[in-house]
Amino acid sequence: MGVLDIVLIVVAAILFLVGIIGCVVPGLPGVPLCWGGLLAGHFIRCKEPVTVTVLIIAAVACVIVTIVDFIVPSYFTKKSGGSKAGSTGSMLGVLAGVLTGQILLIFIGPFVGALIGEIIHDASNMRKALRSACYSFLGFITGTGLKLVAAGCMLVVLIKSFI
Repeated sequence: MGVLDIVLIVVAAILFLVGIIGCVVPGLPGVPLCWGGLLAGHFIRCKEPVTVTVLIIAAVACVIVTIVDFIVPSYFTKKSGGSKAGSTGSMLGVLAGVLTGQILLIFIGPFVGALIGEIIHDASNMRKALRSACYSFLGFITGTGLKLVAAGCMLVVLIKSFI
């Protein structure tokens, strides 16, 4: 292995690390960053390099997951009758978890944030606020889970290319 291969391995590792974090943190393009790591892996001289076909399939999956991730939260918010305040609260809940470094808060933050947002929006209907918070949490878990599965599959492909 040459110096370029080592540099590409480091680049791929950094892209995957940031990408997996980005699958949970709102605003970071997690799956596209992981795809970038897979692309770096394509150029590494190893036992079985990542093929162009695999890169194309992963790129299509990346686009589909990204589109679905944009649609799922609004779908669940609309399905529950939630408001923009609930959606905003949900995102702020995740952000609070990330900024404090509390893993548990990253997962319960969307629920608590959506509940607070819905209560601020309309304090007269606690049942609706609770329902919206549950759906917001479901949307977050669905989108995050889908992104983590896609990122994990790309990581497995890259690791298998070295084995």
